[in-house]
Amino acid sequence: MPEHYGEDSAPAPAPAPAEGEPPAKKKREGKKLTDKQKKDLNKHMEKVGKDMSPSEKKSHRMKMMSRMRNKDMSVAKAHKDIMK
Repeated sequence: MPEHYGEDSAPAPAPAPAEGEPPAKKKREGKKLTDKQKKDLNKHMEKVGKDMSPSEKKSHRMKMMSRMRNKDMSVAKAHKDIMK
């Protein structure tokens, strides 16, 4: 076998960023739900989760949490937004 076997298959190095470009964005820091929001969400899930499968429950809960955190919605507004 030739001595240079495998050299051609190595990936090319990533190009260095240009001087005028801003540095890469930092990962977003997530907001946490307040104790009141957690309590309200748990009450909501007890009510609506009775007729849902486990995967539907998880999906609904995750959608609710996302809206409550990122859009500052109440439980009622978040639920209404999901169900429309």
